[in-house]
Amino acid sequence: MKNTMTLPRIVSADDHVVEPPTLWTERLPARYADVAPRVERGQIAPTHADSMGRPMTVSPVKYDPRPVDIWCYEDLRMPLWRTMASVGYERDEVTITPMTYDEMRPGCWQQTARLADMDVNGVDASVCYPNAFVRFCGQTFAEARDKQLALLCVRAYNDWIVEEWAGGSGGRLIPLCIVPLWDQMLAVAEVERLAARGVRALCFSENPAHLGLPSLHSGQWNDFIAACNGHNMVLNMHFGSSSKLATTSDDAPAGVPNTLTFVNPAMALTDWLMSGLLEQFPELKIVFGECNIGWVPYVLERADIVWRENRGWNEVFEKLPNPPTDYFRRQVFMTFFQDDHGVRSIHDIGIGNVMFETDYPHSDSTWPKSMSFVERYAERMTPDELVRVVRQNAIDLYGVEITQPVTAGAHG
Repeated sequence: MKNTMTLPRIVSADDHVVEPPTLWTERLPARYADVAPRVERGQIAPTHADSMGRPMTVSPVKYDPRPVDIWCYEDLRMPLWRTMASVGYERDEVTITPMTYDEMRPGCWQQTARLADMDVNGVDASVCYPNAFVRFCGQTFAEARDKQLALLCVRAYNDWIVEEWAGGSGGRLIPLCIVPLWDQMLAVAEVERLAARGVRALCFSENPAHLGLPSLHSGQWNDFIAACNGHNMVLNMHFGSSSKLATTSDDAPAGVPNTLTFVNPAMALTDWLMSGLLEQFPELKIVFGECNIGWVPYVLERADIVWRENRGWNEVFEKLPNPPTDYFRRQVFMTFFQDDHGVRSIHDIGIGNVMFETDYPHSDSTWPKSMSFVERYAERMTPDELVRVVRQNAIDLYGVEITQPVTAGAHG
């Protein structure tokens, strides 16, 4: 077993930032005060939304009569959920329970505390997705009625994550911005605006069709994707960014969709491989966040078989002059946290296509013991391969440049 102190420090390819309560009230015009996103303290009700934006009547919510913090926006009422800010709680305490900011570890939403928690966990830099209120590709604003306000909210979030969250972190906090998904031309304009600010990465949906938007195969995203391709903007699709979870029945316990989390990224990866978009936009890089990797070799094998053996009727052969796996190797990246089987298969997937993550502050997070997983996985890779998976692939992909000293804290 390798000594922890000899292991490469982490550049986490998937973490989250909890939106601070004053983000929009401080950045939007005063006339929107009564409808803009804001936090109010009160009791939850069945009409309030869970972390997927669904009414809580379809969720395994533990009701609690005490006052909690609730995000309010137009008619939406979404409490803070412990599963989305779990770090610091014991495993048995990680329940679908509403909470307040006071009960949340400060590193969930405060920059200085986050950097300190990264130091403790052996993390040099962190790619930061949105969290429960914005949701993983900005679905909350795509669903809003007032699209003028929604656009202001999108831009305010992007300015905040660039200026206040990532700004002043010395390159350690890497912002993932969102776009107005409901209007492709507005999305293109936001790509241009963010590119001028030096942003390198955007969030996108794993399946926009589930959001009532055009599918990847429609051709209606091509201008947006072309803009990302032209500006070297990485597209990041987090698990759950379609606002839909794979399950078997309406009465299945939460453990069923929680086990089937690989189904969403498997479908999303297949969509991209068969869409022809990676052939059309050869410089584009795409990432699947919180997807784990054990399932990837079979999907690649099956996609190549379909491309080769069923070329007479698969409706994709003419779009893809090369096997799907070739595009995967060139343009696709997967992230993982706890996946022993995936690591045993990592050479079949491709060392250059895999990035480690800590998923701070979610219920699956390995904080503060992420380095113990790096140590375990080191047995399956050479030292050079481990460096690539744990940090270098993410550094190269996102252009990470750390410009301030990192405290080498005590690893858990």
